[in-house]
Amino acid sequence: MSGKEDNSFKPYIPPERTQPELTAASVIIGVLLSIIFGAANAYLGLRVGMTVSASIPAAVISMVVMRVILRRKSILESNMVQTIGSAGESLAGGAIFTMPVFFLWSAEGITDSPDLLMLSILAIAGGVLGILFMIPMRNALTVKEHGVLPYPEGTACAKVLLAGEKEGSGSKGIFAGMGIAALFKFLTDGIKMIPSTITVPLRALKTELSAEIYPALIGVGYICGPKISSYMLAGGLLGWFVLIPLIVTFAGDLILYPASVPVSQLYEAGGPEAIWDSYLRYIGAGMVAAGGIFSLIKSMPRILSTFAGAVKGMKKTGAGSTVRTDRDLDIRWVIGGILAVIVILILLPQVSVSLPGALMILFFGFFFGSVSARIVGIVGSSNTPVSGMTIAVMLITTVIMKAIGVNGTAGMVASISVGAVVCIVMAIAGDISQDLKTGFLLGATPKKQQIGELLGVLAAAVTIGGIMILLNSAWGFGSKQLAAPQATLMKMLVEGVMSGNLPWSMIMIGVFLAVVIEILGIPVLPVAIGLYLPLELSVTIMIGGAVRWFSDRRMKKQGGEEGSGILFCSGMIAGEGLIGILLAIFAVAGISEKIDLSSTLNLGLPGGIVLLVLLVAVTLWFSGSRQKQQ
Repeated sequence: MSGKEDNSFKPYIPPERTQPELTAASVIIGVLLSIIFGAANAYLGLRVGMTVSASIPAAVISMVVMRVILRRKSILESNMVQTIGSAGESLAGGAIFTMPVFFLWSAEGITDSPDLLMLSILAIAGGVLGILFMIPMRNALTVKEHGVLPYPEGTACAKVLLAGEKEGSGSKGIFAGMGIAALFKFLTDGIKMIPSTITVPLRALKTELSAEIYPALIGVGYICGPKISSYMLAGGLLGWFVLIPLIVTFAGDLILYPASVPVSQLYEAGGPEAIWDSYLRYIGAGMVAAGGIFSLIKSMPRILSTFAGAVKGMKKTGAGSTVRTDRDLDIRWVIGGILAVIVILILLPQVSVSLPGALMILFFGFFFGSVSARIVGIVGSSNTPVSGMTIAVMLITTVIMKAIGVNGTAGMVASISVGAVVCIVMAIAGDISQDLKTGFLLGATPKKQQIGELLGVLAAAVTIGGIMILLNSAWGFGSKQLAAPQATLMKMLVEGVMSGNLPWSMIMIGVFLAVVIEILGIPVLPVAIGLYLPLELSVTIMIGGAVRWFSDRRMKKQGGEEGSGILFCSGMIAGEGLIGILLAIFAVAGISEKIDLSSTLNLGLPGGIVLLVLLVAVTLWFSGSRQKQQ
């Protein structure tokens, strides 16, 4: 990553050329993928607390379906399929972090059971706002900062689609990465013969060092480069080698909320991970929120100038830019759509969003949507701490609700409703930013992509509520089958604020850590993300960044030619994503337990170390393999 804007970039399809994009075939296939990915990821997220980014799997599937099966030659039409198809996963990710709280309260007799209409309205509102908020920022994020924000998954999607256009080593690198990552992912999370995480306990330091054996993480680190990867690792080391030992050492016999037992007992029962889960999440949430404020302040001049330029251009022409690849939805429709959604939320009795709540959605949605769009540009959608930012939103919203006199059950329901919409806004804002980056690289028409994203959101939103009702009826949220960890945390936060029992000191520690890092001139958000996420993610991403550093130095000595590392790593992200979706389907179909070999054939820690070494070695090999000119 150069750190400088790249104003000389030329897309694959030049602006003066046109290809079919928003066609009946692309819409139908994209909508189907949006619904499927949304359903699969809703289950996966509710069960294990994580979702799988569907942008790259959607790109791979669209390439196969459109070019191989339907014999259609337009790369922009294939791009439209992935744009529409990826919306479902993002919307589901936002919904499952918050909406299950309504079901949990219903099971406790606090509220009535949520109905399909209410859930669909909240999902549609969040999805539509997430798209509309980002339209005026497209030029600032994807064009002006092309050489600054790598957008790993957006870039990987473009590489995948381009591989379908060309023959040669480029496509071989993509599909080699896909195959290797798919195999490794299936070994760790499918048949589970190799553990997915390597952990070395460091009892003397009261912590542990761990790394996840996931190809996509190495791919993200490689694409982001060593600098951003090192910032993330710094945040992880700050949390696990400074804050956790401090908490365990000096608060051993104390009971610190939200834990109900002494810190020493918590540590003995669950180790450093229990301390991270109970305390560092709050510190990380405060740090992410503060980092988001700094990021937005720095970006505000560009955001405002971009928005003003869009309005000025619409006044002059009435139809936006005359250049195809710079044409967005009419700014008047954007503003009108935002206002219409806010009015609907205020007026409809099915949702508990009053005027104050709607105004908070408007402000926090734009703010955190902007932050999310920038974070995915740094570390990708899969590693964006949407739940951490949602924690910040939920805290602030609940405090405001309580301050203006909306207390008790009404205040809690209103806070979760606001948080649900804003959480979906963040998820969709990140998704459309990745998709628009892909379109920018390929030469797509932004306006058509924005329309396609709206169609994908609407399709997923009207089905996600029914899926959640079905899953709750089958197993119940909060059960072993559907733990819904993020939603459980949101419920605890809202109830804690309303009851006046919340660890504000830890949140403010995170805020002032962010202030110190900003004073030192270090980018806050990558460090904050590294602190908030588990250490094993940051370590593996850093391994990918280190491989990129070594590869770049080696290729520079050999004449500065570009290797196939980016292509290979793009394929690894795609391959892991595809298998992640497949494993989610297996989980829904009850196949996961049948293929689980962990009890009979488990290679343990040695197998994990060997697998990680193999991943690094094969990435190094492909990064040193020169790609042929296409």
